[in-house]
Amino acid sequence: MNIALWIIQGLLAALFLFAGGMKLVLPLEQMTAPGQIALPLWFLRFIGICEILGALGLILPGVFRIRKGLTPLAACGLVVVMIGAVAVTLIGGMALVALIPLVVGSLAAFVAYSRWPQLKKM
Repeated sequence: MNIALWIIQGLLAALFLFAGGMKLVLPLEQMTAPGQIALPLWFLRFIGICEILGALGLILPGVFRIRKGLTPLAACGLVVVMIGAVAVTLIGGMALVALIPLVVGSLAAFVAYSRWPQLKKM
């Protein structure tokens, strides 16, 4: 189970590092596609920073064996981000596309649930 969790954490970290990095470097015009809800640039940058910090929180505590209880907290934060992503996607009228952040959020919730006992050891 530990190996499966590490694989999921690694994939989620790669996904969130990429998505967060794109939100930090791309101009607003490229991030808002036609038909999507236009979010302010400062908010997209904030979400990008949250995604990058969450990705680092999924990996670094376990790698360095320091404060491992931060991993489930980072996963919970990413679940909140994905709930927002699902809501924004649904409001934008793209119900089928909303399945992607729903699955990613479910994987983050699984990591949070499975790593939760580490939080009690902090």
